[in-house]
Amino acid sequence: MNHRRQAVRGLTAALAVLVTLTAAGCSSKAKSGDDQGTGAGGVKAGKGVTDKTIAIGALTDMTGVYATLGKSVTQAQQLYVKQTNAAGGICGRQLELTVRDHGYDPQKALSAYTELEPKVVGYAQFIGSPFVAAVKQRIDGQDKGVVLPQAWSASLLGSPYIRVLGATYDVETINAVDFLVKEKGLKAGDKLGHVYFEGDYGENALAGSKYAAEKAGLTVVEQKIKPTDNDMSAQVAALRKEGVKAIVISAGPRQAASLVGVAAAVKLLVPIVGNNSAFAPQLLGTQAGPALEKMYWFASPSLPIGADTPAAKKLVADYKTAYPSDTLDNGIVAGWTAATVFGEALKKACADKDLTREGVDKALLTLNAHDAGFGMTHDFSDPKAPSARESVIIQPDKTVPGGMRTVREPFVSEAARSFTPKTG
Repeated sequence: MNHRRQAVRGLTAALAVLVTLTAAGCSSKAKSGDDQGTGAGGVKAGKGVTDKTIAIGALTDMTGVYATLGKSVTQAQQLYVKQTNAAGGICGRQLELTVRDHGYDPQKALSAYTELEPKVVGYAQFIGSPFVAAVKQRIDGQDKGVVLPQAWSASLLGSPYIRVLGATYDVETINAVDFLVKEKGLKAGDKLGHVYFEGDYGENALAGSKYAAEKAGLTVVEQKIKPTDNDMSAQVAALRKEGVKAIVISAGPRQAASLVGVAAAVKLLVPIVGNNSAFAPQLLGTQAGPALEKMYWFASPSLPIGADTPAAKKLVADYKTAYPSDTLDNGIVAGWTAATVFGEALKKACADKDLTREGVDKALLTLNAHDAGFGMTHDFSDPKAPSARESVIIQPDKTVPGGMRTVREPFVSEAARSFTPKTG
């Protein structure tokens, strides 16, 4: 336990140093005011906004641990921008999505944030809970640009500018454990394995599994890993020795595939459930594919891309037209949802004649029933709460569009309903 805490403190300290260095590099820019006066249409403008354009940032991962999902998130947002601009834009202005690939590298992520900060009104994408958390103080203190991250750590709650779309990892994990108990035979007295990334994402998910385990009379067996660890053989061996009856994984798609594949190979045939970022349908084409379809599920803050809803069907058709050679996955849903939320906030800010960062943030606070068409209604009126507490349980299935099928519709477990996420 002490080793785990020391590692987390070390990562936090390293990120803090990087934030200090990058902030120092742009201190003169940060001091320039956001308000640049009244522009076209009598609308106040600020950073990232001209009479003709609105610049939005996207800090993604196209070459690191979340490369497949990062590509889908980004392309979905580029599709939204293209369609919105074709329809006339927002507030008489064309949207511009400025993308930077950080490869899930802390220094690259923070450098990219610093580079784009003076150029954009906010961010419709920022992958990586630890990286978003590292700049949270700076965002809240001086930058004040809305960030809609593809990250669900509870440490991001409490900021009026960083708004989590859907259940945080702790709440999501509580819902996932509820699924294991009610539908997969996990019972009081059993051991629950939990494999998790060191840092913000994994630690937050672990808090959820421990809370759920206490409520259900389970014992959690921890296995901490690094984002660079791809072979889960040692973790499976340890969990098998402990006699776990189910496993939660809070890591990336590669780690989930390895975990499930190795577990199947050594006959540790227990149900495994992951967080929303622990699956990509491309995995179904690997050697782990058959095992994933038999013994793996994951929780999601939305219905899958192949859902039977009008919005999902239209998005699938449009995405296939725009990117005919690319695989469908839930990164598309995450990217599209964030883009539509950002777009609605911009439209409301335009109606209020205020496209400054402050105006966009105030507009976002008024969105209390946003429905992107994927089973969830999002409420952004309370910065201390995630926009929703519901989760969907999804199972890999190569016969379904997008390689995923819903096995449990949006729900909130009783344990998740009474749980209070620890904000940052």
